[in-house]
Amino acid sequence: MALSSVSVKSKMAKKKTRKTLPLSKDLLLHMHSLMLKSRVLEERLIKIYKAGEAFFWIGAPGEEAFGVPLGLLVHKGQGPEYDYLHLHYRGTPTLVAMGMPMVDSIRLIMNRATDPSTGGRNFSNHYCYPQWNVTPVSSPIEVQYGLALGTAQVQKRFPKGRGLSIVTGGDAGTAEGDFASCLVWASRPKRELPILITVQNNRWGISTDFESQHGETHIADRGKAFNIRTSVIDGNDAIETYMALESEMAYIRKTRKPVLLEARVSRLYGHSSATGANLIPEEDCLKRFQKTLLEHDLLTEKEIKALWAEYEEEGRAAQEQVRAEPAPTAESVWENIYVNSENGDWRKF
Repeated sequence: MALSSVSVKSKMAKKKTRKTLPLSKDLLLHMHSLMLKSRVLEERLIKIYKAGEAFFWIGAPGEEAFGVPLGLLVHKGQGPEYDYLHLHYRGTPTLVAMGMPMVDSIRLIMNRATDPSTGGRNFSNHYCYPQWNVTPVSSPIEVQYGLALGTAQVQKRFPKGRGLSIVTGGDAGTAEGDFASCLVWASRPKRELPILITVQNNRWGISTDFESQHGETHIADRGKAFNIRTSVIDGNDAIETYMALESEMAYIRKTRKPVLLEARVSRLYGHSSATGANLIPEEDCLKRFQKTLLEHDLLTEKEIKALWAEYEEEGRAAQEQVRAEPAPTAESVWENIYVNSENGDWRKF
């Protein structure tokens, strides 16, 4: 049946009032694909844990709108002329955007010797990719803020370089001294460092709520005391996040000075498997982004379902593959203790 003239006019009116999105169609669809892939992967990791094939899960469902744009904007490579990443344990979306295959993350959570990050000897989401300047994720919270100062100091010595150091962490961890030290050392007059200091504020520290612990309105406000440029963004808005990160990273590359950026995000499956890893009714950044793309006729429900099924099958197949891969041996515990040591033999030093 043909559409009535009224309905045609109604659709045309909606298109006229609809704002044009500030990013290209190709970029928006690429971001969506990566966000969806990261979500499917994280939910696969939770299934692996709940099936008894992993000891622990901690991850980033709900932070894809922040992590994916960050990964896409990284100047990826090895060495001080490229960006260094000091991530915490919610970095899966960033690594997926940088090109990490699903199977690598699954090898890590299932503790297989084939895990390229830790050789099967650490928790889920504890990534390490030296070829991309991704430094080892540490379990003690917020120590990465102090470590990031080191790589930023090196990059400061490359005046013509565009590399910067990126450090991520949660809101509760900003109570640690490492975070305060990062603000101090990153902002010394005439010695400022090219570092993007980020806080993904999901308003929870395990089971402790944000309001009972923070007197400041925004965590980013702390940077103002050090004359650090600050920014507070809606980390559940993929478009706003991409544009904000692009702008702040460009500022750091040009001025070689720090930025403190706070992103408000959701925590869709709780803190970790220690709190159950069950879905919580908070705002879902992926659904929000999909709604925007659907409203602008850039995507269809059918395409979303097909892409989800494709990534779900990739994750299932990867899990089957990893089941057959070996666990680390007792003898291998001494490997990779020192950089460039022959066969990992620490006794030669």
